[in-house]
Amino acid sequence: MIEVRIGISDSPTELHIESDLSQAEIITAVKAALDKGETLSLTDVKGRQTLVPHGRISFVDVGAGTDRRVGFASN
Repeated sequence: MIEVRIGISDSPTELHIESDLSQAEIITAVKAALDKGETLSLTDVKGRQTLVPHGRISFVDVGAGTDRRVGFASN
């Protein structure tokens, strides 16, 4: 699971998305949207789709992949 933060221009809040895509796939999608002047479309782990117009993206932070942990095990 990858955590993605997207900054929106002229907005004080950020979008937070958890995706099942790989870090490389997300970066490729962002670059393609910016290069082609298209809307960025990402789907989260619950199947919800987020659309961001390319001209409104101020930054994209793509975190490293993490495994979900369940339970009370200590590391």
